[in-house]
Amino acid sequence: MKVLIVGSGGREHAIAWKVAQSPKVEKIYCAPGNAGIAEVAECVPIGAMEFEKLAAFAKDRQIDLTVIGMDDPLVGGIVDVFEKEGLRVFGPRKNAAILEGSKAFSKDLMKKYGIPTAAYENFDNADEALAYLETASMPIVLKADGLALGKGVLICNTLEEAKEGVKSIMLDKKFGSAGNQMVVEEFMTGREVSVLSFVDGNTIKIMTSAQDHKRAKDGDEGLNTGGMGTFSPSPFYTEEVDQFCREHIYQATVDAMKKEGREFKGIIFFGLMLTDKGPRVLEYNARFGDPETQVVLPRMKNDIVEVFEACIDGTLDQIDLEFEDNAAVCVVLASDGYPVKYEKGLPIRGLENFRQKDGYYVFHAGTAFDREGRIVTNGGRVLGVTATGENLKAARANAYRAAEWVDFDNKYMRHDIGKAIDEA
Repeated sequence: MKVLIVGSGGREHAIAWKVAQSPKVEKIYCAPGNAGIAEVAECVPIGAMEFEKLAAFAKDRQIDLTVIGMDDPLVGGIVDVFEKEGLRVFGPRKNAAILEGSKAFSKDLMKKYGIPTAAYENFDNADEALAYLETASMPIVLKADGLALGKGVLICNTLEEAKEGVKSIMLDKKFGSAGNQMVVEEFMTGREVSVLSFVDGNTIKIMTSAQDHKRAKDGDEGLNTGGMGTFSPSPFYTEEVDQFCREHIYQATVDAMKKEGREFKGIIFFGLMLTDKGPRVLEYNARFGDPETQVVLPRMKNDIVEVFEACIDGTLDQIDLEFEDNAAVCVVLASDGYPVKYEKGLPIRGLENFRQKDGYYVFHAGTAFDREGRIVTNGGRVLGVTATGENLKAARANAYRAAEWVDFDNKYMRHDIGKAIDEA
């Protein structure tokens, strides 16, 4: 079969790499792709938001399955466009992708159906939000309602910080139209855990847990980023936590969406906070996480194409998800200055060191080919170096060893990814 993957980051590289392992697949395309994805797929110069062009390409090339990796096209309704054209596509429709597309919607959904989350208020008026802050206790969390590249969340320690945050989100439009509405949320403390799942509208199958590192600098300092590294599994995600989430969060979310007339088929990413009062939902995403995917898929035993098809066909109950009894750590190699200002077009050296090395992977996030055909940097997050090991400490050591195999000018990485595992 022929598969089209929509996206251009490390997540899509990991998906393409996993799809390429399926004996069902004879040809992979990726739009628009990147230099790393080009090793396993034919990259097509069509943007992820060019729905009509993508659908026309899929029809012309007789694509059997399209997999949507990114949030913007999902929230924008790409699945609806493909389905209207009679094309087979993996991902939630627009009315279900709102689970990620609107934080206000997802908070109201959780409140209505008793799914554990932080206390909150929604605002579409800056003056009302500012007035509310006068009565709120600090610290407090401000969230732009819409998509903001994973950066639309502000943690404010003082009233003055919170007021400035409201102004930057709702008045200065720091995150564009995503800030037309805003969620003001109770500040929760605890361990954060990411749990990905496959959903077919009724059945939900949980993948292995992971843990992300959002801040740019060591010690969780610096600005929020799209993610500087991950590890899997999380030692903090215990059997007790898993049981609670299965009973009160996972299936409850799928059922709630169905009751709202928003049947969800695709990936639900549960961002959890393990508080002293039990697990709470921090956020939902309607697609694979990045860079969580880069540690979850290397541990997954299943043929991912079979799982995608089961989600589309409503037969996920017949799939047993299996994961290796090991661990994985991903260290993101970024261009110094990310997430604010950084150079592009810098040659990358040492990628050949990953060839034929079992348990070591380099997933391209922001790369491209220059005119000479060299692979160069083309984004803030450049590469995700992933390694597996018999346990988390071994995987962490392997990942940091492998991070030295590749180099480019202004290369930057955190040195404490997975350090929390030493404290578990």
